[in-house]
Amino acid sequence: MDDPIVREQFIRLQAARERRRARTRSTVRQAFVLVAFVLLLCVAYTAYKAVGAAIDDAQSEWPIIGSFLPESGDLKMPPVLDIVSGIFAEPRGTGEPFWSIVGKEAAFTLREAAVGFAIGVIVGLGIAIVLTTSGRLERALVPHVIASQTIPLIAIAPIIVIWGRKSFDFLPFEWQDWMSVSIIATYLTFFPVTINGLRGLQSPLPENLELMDSYAARWGQTLWRLRLPASLPYLFAAFKIAATASVVGAIVGEISAGVKGGLGRRVLLEAQRYTTGPERLYVAVLGAAALGIFVFAVISSFEYVLVRRKGQEAVT
Repeated sequence: MDDPIVREQFIRLQAARERRRARTRSTVRQAFVLVAFVLLLCVAYTAYKAVGAAIDDAQSEWPIIGSFLPESGDLKMPPVLDIVSGIFAEPRGTGEPFWSIVGKEAAFTLREAAVGFAIGVIVGLGIAIVLTTSGRLERALVPHVIASQTIPLIAIAPIIVIWGRKSFDFLPFEWQDWMSVSIIATYLTFFPVTINGLRGLQSPLPENLELMDSYAARWGQTLWRLRLPASLPYLFAAFKIAATASVVGAIVGEISAGVKGGLGRRVLLEAQRYTTGPERLYVAVLGAAALGIFVFAVISSFEYVLVRRKGQEAVT
């Protein structure tokens, strides 16, 4: 291995193998932590039910806090085994397990959230780029961007759905209610992208900007070659928040606007049928949580490929 080229290739190969091993160990460790957290949560849930039942049987209250905590009866807090069995149970008249029904509705909600996320990223990043061009514009508009998030989502959701049904007749396709839900998801998505994107676009050092100026680089070239690459860590932090917020926006939009087919409608439906099967509402909520974890993991994977992995390769 006296040839320096062969030696360099060998070192790079070893570094790539070590990165793959580290990535595998990290993935296994994260999966273990998630499973351990779920098991610990189940144990705590069961312990709370057991202690609460003993206190109820003794016709007394919780020490110090009195009756502040919720009741732990099976109707309000179904046992963990009932919730697990509810995942595989077949509701009457459906002919398929409940996990399959929730999975299909999660896919419907995921479509709404994905469209809202994509539009929110485009809108948020576009606003951040525009604000980067002028300090006065930034100082004038950023307070309005922040104020936009103070409007209750549950109040504007029906308005957006009604507007969608009556105001988009000029489009070459028929406007559907799920598209309005995507707009609601966009409302929650664009804000973190705008704020973090603005911070990231302003993150390059002054000497780096001066270097681009010395090369007579146009504003667009500076944006593409310097500002956007420098903003990636900030943007992916925003994307993680925005992705989970888009799921929340889609679910809340479905509940508020009465859109059928998604997890929001399922949560509302099972809440109305709570007394006949409380475990199904818990399964629907767990499905929503799993969807949020899924989109977060997808964004994290893209972040690893585009930011962390390239950074590691650049070092080696």
